[in-house]
This record gives sequence, structure tokens and C-alpha cells, in this order.
Amino acid sequence: MGDRGAPGDVNSNVLVARSTGDAQLDKAVWQWLSWDKNQKTKEQIESLLQSGQHEELRGRLCCRLSFGTAGLRSAMGAGFCYINDLTVIQSTQGIYKYLERNFSDFKQRGFVVGYDTRGQVTSNCSSKKLAKLTAAVLLAKDVLVYFFSTYVPTPFVPYAVQQLGAVAGVMITASHNRKEDNGYKVYWENGAQITSPHDKEIIKCIEECVEPWNGSWNENLVDTSPLRQDPLKKICDSYMEDLTKICYHRELNVQTSLKFVHTSFHGVGHDYVQLAFKAFGFQPPIPVPEQKDPDPDFSTVKCPNPEEGESVLELSLRLAEKEDAKVVVATDPDADRLAVAEQQENGCWKVFTGNELAALFGWWMFSCWKENCSQDADVRNVYMLATTVSSKILRAIALKEGFHFEETLPGFKWIGSRVKNLLDNGKEVLFAFEESIGFMCGTSVLDKDGVSAAVVIAEMATYLQAQSLSLAQKLLDIYETYGYHISKTSYFLCYDPATIKRIFERLRNFGGPQSYPECCGTYNILHVRDVTTGYDSSQLNKKSVLPVSKSSQMITFTFQNGCVATLRTSGTEPKIKYYAELCALPGHSDRSVLEEELQRLIEALIEHFLEPAKNGLTWRSA
Repeated sequence: MGDRGAPGDVNSNVLVARSTGDAQLDKAVWQWLSWDKNQKTKEQIESLLQSGQHEELRGRLCCRLSFGTAGLRSAMGAGFCYINDLTVIQSTQGIYKYLERNFSDFKQRGFVVGYDTRGQVTSNCSSKKLAKLTAAVLLAKDVLVYFFSTYVPTPFVPYAVQQLGAVAGVMITASHNRKEDNGYKVYWENGAQITSPHDKEIIKCIEECVEPWNGSWNENLVDTSPLRQDPLKKICDSYMEDLTKICYHRELNVQTSLKFVHTSFHGVGHDYVQLAFKAFGFQPPIPVPEQKDPDPDFSTVKCPNPEEGESVLELSLRLAEKEDAKVVVATDPDADRLAVAEQQENGCWKVFTGNELAALFGWWMFSCWKENCSQDADVRNVYMLATTVSSKILRAIALKEGFHFEETLPGFKWIGSRVKNLLDNGKEVLFAFEESIGFMCGTSVLDKDGVSAAVVIAEMATYLQAQSLSLAQKLLDIYETYGYHISKTSYFLCYDPATIKRIFERLRNFGGPQSYPECCGTYNILHVRDVTTGYDSSQLNKKSVLPVSKSSQMITFTFQNGCVATLRTSGTEPKIKYYAELCALPGHSDRSVLEEELQRLIEALIEHFLEPAKNGLTWRSA
């Protein structure tokens, strides 16, 4: 927890009354009560201390937040491993220290701060307040801060970092997580989320300066400092203008009779999706009134994640039926991801998976490139990317059309960094995605972006309607052309890290020490790749081509029948996720046979490798 301060510095009578009998815990308690100026979170720790809940205190105070696939993310509340005023101040002090070391012009180039609309009354904690404290730390150190005057979509922060030439940026958001959570997402000067070694070095810097500096608590600096600038209008105008670079059929958009419903899931998306549709020439999408405005309680949905499908899209689908709108677009609370549903001829709704949407986006972005590229354009200079747990459909399209396809580790931070690298080397990147409904259309934003994806899918649906085709029909056409890719993704909840570790260690020592499974039930395994340890049996040197990622668990099995299945832990939630896909060659189109085969394999994977009953895993709620 750092070396500043010790129990001996506090009034001895208080210490005798409050000592836990554990020197490390006593020190952590002393630090918290000395440094925290938020009365609500300070009282939470005092209450736990007075009621003798030492284990709870230890859990809250004796470990620190760490960077996952989406930055720092945790529940809001008191403690060094939670998101709160003090931990955000500490994190920002660490970032200041790291950036000061790395950029001589840091103070002049500045830093971007954005936020969503989350909040928790019991901890007096909100995204806007945390953003103000983030800005305060930097303004007190004479850093130019671009602080958005209102809530914005997450993609606006990486976009602003690049547009304004800032050295870095932070977005305060927990995206689609449960209402109790919040987060702190860090972007580097290249406009991509930070990756190693920056994340590890920042953590070191945080630990070197855990005591708040003078001025760090002064959230009013945002309103009084001449070094604070509001980038909202400039960035919003510029973003909408850049968006038109991927608008290819404006005349159709202006004339279309197709109607769209949009839900922003009680988050930030409404105003920005309306503007995006306007930029493409569309009439504004019909908003879901109950979900249009920000609401930190997400009161109309059991969880604010549009990826959960029809059960959380109920209000949008009913409104669409009433308004005779055939397509529903749903942005998650921070508007960086997109779910899409389309009404079929039988009146039922098809909610597309992330992998299915990627097939449509991949086909669309390449078709538009082909129609609009210059005569001397070289398809071999064109790239698309996906995370390794996502569908291989882009690989199939790339093989047939001649462009390049690349895979990265899970998490858009890896995609963003690789895309920037490709662009710097003169390559053209059309599209990238992760299966959890995260899409990057074009390269104005080097992160997933639900706002641009929503309007691109609207243009695609409009174009297809003019050809008397639906999105679902086009998807089947893509599979007929490039081969069926049948995939299934789901998860189990597991709140015990030891159980998770035991499950994965068992797979690494299956038939004996350091031996992976050779089969799963009746299904023979051809290759195993373990990104956690860096092992890959398909490589001559047995080393994984993807970078080693020791901080998370991830093992991929390639089966003899062509199925690829991955088990991994979530970087943001207490989940063990599984991903499985069967890829067929073009012409092998008996979809039902493929689906049955995949389902049987998934059942074997769950039964033999995850053992949910034995391990106390909770299945994803229906």
C-alpha cells in the first residue's frame, strides 16, 4: 500500500480502541481513514472496523485494483480494491507520474477526460464526480485537461486523444456491467487502450504515490482552472463529419421508408446516435422513451447488457412492432457496443449474435471498399482483424477475396494497438471486431464504437431493402458464399477465484503433470493452445504466436472435426466464458447437421472440462 504513514502516527487511544491485531491491516485502515475525504466511503470503513468485520476489511483494503481487458473495473464502494474517489485519485496520480516520465511536452499537449452516467448514492460516487477528481489531480499539476462538459460515448475519448494530440485520456465507465460497478479506462497517445508494459508501469507508479497530493481533492478546479478546456462541440462536430467517410449510399438513406428503433439502455447513446443518423441522411431513429435518458439504476432491465438478447430488448421490440419498424439497434450504456434485431417475415424477431453481425459488417465494408477504391488500389494492402475467440468468418472472406486477416488476444486494446501499427505502415484497415458485439467500422476511432456501427447497419439494411433482401437473408447468402460458421458463446458465473484456478490447472495436468487432454468425451483433440502459459502444440517450437497473457486464463482446443473451442475468464466480470465454432467449407451447407454437432461438442466440453455441478458454477440466466 506504499510506505507513507503508519499506525504509530495516529493518536494511541484511537489505535488501542480500533486495532485489529493485524499490523498490515491496521496500517491500511489508518491510511484509508487518514486519506479519504468522501464521508460516505469513510463511514463504510469505520463501520466495518467498529463491528469487528476484519475479514471484510482485509478484502477491501489489502489488495489493489489491477488492469484487465478494459482498464480498472470494480464495484463502487470503500476500499483500495473498489472504484471510489480515493482510488481514482491514486490511479490518476500514478498516471501523472508515468506520463511525466515519458513525455517532456505532457503538460502542453494535455489529457482527455470523459465519463458516462453511472452513480451510487450510498458511496456518494458518480462517473462525473470521479472524472472531476481525475481532472483535478492533473490541473493541480498544471496539465492542460480536455474535460467534456457532459457525458459522452466511450469512443469519443480515444477519438479526442488523437484529434487533439493529447498524450493520453481516461473514460470513467463500466460499460455494460451491473449497476454497482464503475471503471477507469485509459487510452494512450495512439488512441488505443493501454497494453503491456504501460499498464504494469502505471500500477508501479500508483503504488509509489498513494497518498493524495495537495489539490487532488479539489474537484472545483474543473470549473475554475484556465487549463481546463471543453472539447465537446469540436469533437462531436469532427466525429460526425468523419463518420460520413463510411457513408456510401446517402441518397438511399434520405429516401428510405425503412424505420428504425434505437434504445440507449439508460446510458449516453441517445443524442449521439440521433446525430449519426442525421449525418448519414436518415430520419432520426425512434427512441425507446423509457430507456432514452440516463438512469444509473438501469430500472427497466435486469442487466444493462444488450448482448443478453431478446429478454433485455423487450421494450424496444414491442415499440418497433407498434411503429412498424423492422430493425432495432441497441447501444450499451456507454455506447461502445451494438446489438441488432430484425423482424422476420413470420413476425418473430431475430437478435443477431456478435459473430453474425461481424459477417454482415465484413461483407459490407469490403463490398463498399471494392466499389469505391481507386483503380490502382491493391487488395493485398487491405486488412480486417478479430480477437482470437471470435468467429473465423473474416478469415474465410479474406481467403476468397485476397485481403489480409489477423487475430489478436481478447480485448479491443490489442486490436486498437495493432490497427495503429498497420496504419503507420501504410496499410488500410476496413473493419475489426470482437464477438461480444464490439465493432470498429473504419479507423476514425481505434476502439469499438456502437454509434458508428448503429448507423452503418442502418445503411446496410436500407441498401438490402432496395434489393428486396433482409439482413437475415443476406447473412445466409454470405454463409453460402464463404462457408457456414456456426458459433455459440455463453458463460458460467463463478465468484471464487480458487475454483477458477483449479478448473484451469486441472486441464493443464489432465492425464498427468503438464499434460493437456487428448479428447473431450468422444471428441478427439488435435491441438491445444494455452495463452496463459505460452504453449501451443500446433507450433513446431510449441510456443504460442499470440503474446503470453499470464494475468488471465485462456485455453483453446482445436478438435479433429474442425471445431475450435476456447475457455477463458472474463477480464471485467466473475465469469468463465466458452466460445465454440464449427467452420464449414463453401458448399457444405447442411446447417442443422452442423448445429447439432456443435451442440453435442459444447455439452461434452461443459461436462468433462468445466464440471459445473462439482465446481458450483451458475449457468448464465436464460
